[in-house]
Amino acid sequence: MFSKQNKPRSIAAELVALFTLAAALLLSCALGVFYWLVVQHAFAEDNAVLADKIRALRAELQEPDGLKTIDQELRSRRTGEPTVYWVRILDPEGRVLTDTPRMDQLLPANVFPPPQRSTLSFQNPNSYRTRAHLFSLISVTGDVRGKTYAIQVGQDRSGDEQFRKKFGALLALTVALGTVASAVIAITVARRGLRPLRDMTSSLACISPAHLNERLTPLGWPREIQPLVRAFDEMLDRLENSFKRLSQFSADLAHELRTPIANILGEAQVALTRARTADEYREIIESSVSECERLSGVVDNLLFLARAETADRQIQPSVFDGRTAIEKIAAYYQTIAEDRHVSIACSGEGQIFADPALFSRALNNLVENALRFTPDGGEIQISIERNTTHTSVSVSDTGSGIAPEHLPHVFDRFYRADSSRSSAGTGLGLSLVKSIVDLHGGSVGIQSEVDRGTTVTLSFPNSDRLQQGRQPLRP
Repeated sequence: MFSKQNKPRSIAAELVALFTLAAALLLSCALGVFYWLVVQHAFAEDNAVLADKIRALRAELQEPDGLKTIDQELRSRRTGEPTVYWVRILDPEGRVLTDTPRMDQLLPANVFPPPQRSTLSFQNPNSYRTRAHLFSLISVTGDVRGKTYAIQVGQDRSGDEQFRKKFGALLALTVALGTVASAVIAITVARRGLRPLRDMTSSLACISPAHLNERLTPLGWPREIQPLVRAFDEMLDRLENSFKRLSQFSADLAHELRTPIANILGEAQVALTRARTADEYREIIESSVSECERLSGVVDNLLFLARAETADRQIQPSVFDGRTAIEKIAAYYQTIAEDRHVSIACSGEGQIFADPALFSRALNNLVENALRFTPDGGEIQISIERNTTHTSVSVSDTGSGIAPEHLPHVFDRFYRADSSRSSAGTGLGLSLVKSIVDLHGGSVGIQSEVDRGTTVTLSFPNSDRLQQGRQPLRP
């Protein structure tokens, strides 16, 4: 049972969410700035009109019959006509000289700020809210024939407030609709943008073990998908190559196991056809033991290769004298070489950082191969060379050599240049050598010329370089 954290992520859902969130944020910011500019502009215009009204009242009050004229204007308003400006004029003692009808009920004198002579108050009027109205209040002084009067003006801005509310609601609705539209667009864009991935999935679904030769090919795919297509094609190349090698390996393994098993079975069946002497039974048993030893060797080599590839083999590298190690191996094969008049020589000096047992096994395989393919009277040279990064061990012979078309495959399992399979060995020797070198983080190379000989070179990293870089494989 999977938890919510184990649910697969949806790229399309993330793209839609991010795109919608970004669109909503941009719309909100843009329309918010627009709302602020419109409201501020309307507020500034109202303040300018209110200031003009104050200046007009001041100017009119200074006329000889100004107060009377203002009073007539205030009283002459029609009943029911909306009042935008509420005006009150007070004498120096604070008595009301004239005001807009019913102003004392709606805007008492005490709700106005103290009168000011400065015009700065025009820009920042006081706000006063009743149950149904919003007013901007200004109180200024006016000089008339040596007397200072107070002029109180209230501007009804209820309409502006309603406009702001409706305008804000309209912008909020616009943001909501824009967000929904952005989500729809994001879903469409995400589906269209991810269509190549669905097409790629359909193409990959058609690839099976029987059709590993199918390729996607980068042509025709979007530029962003082409690296992924190339990576898939390279992966399919590796899979096809591994599948072919596995099939070939299975066939070679069956051949290698079939021959000794057939020999053991055939000899046993022949022995059972009639009574045999003790010597004949001994001869048959010895032959069966020889074939079993061959089978055991093949199985051991295969197990070693399998463990090396799955990185479950523990190696214990140490520093030892390379010249002593190669001379010991040369001495082991010296008797066989002398019987065939083949000389084995060692040269060079150097310390080697490797597992001594695995190093000996790899070098034994190389020397054994060199002896197998070097004719009588030939030479085998084992040399060692050390530099700042690695130590190289080379085994050269004057044997028959290997044709160029076989060199890329000599380290494959069961591969032998002799297609008749009549040569001795199982074709696993060089595979073992390569696996051993790979376990140490080294490399192996081969050079060969037909009828002139072959040189195989093993490179082992020095101890300080191996410890700082690639570590030995462990289980």
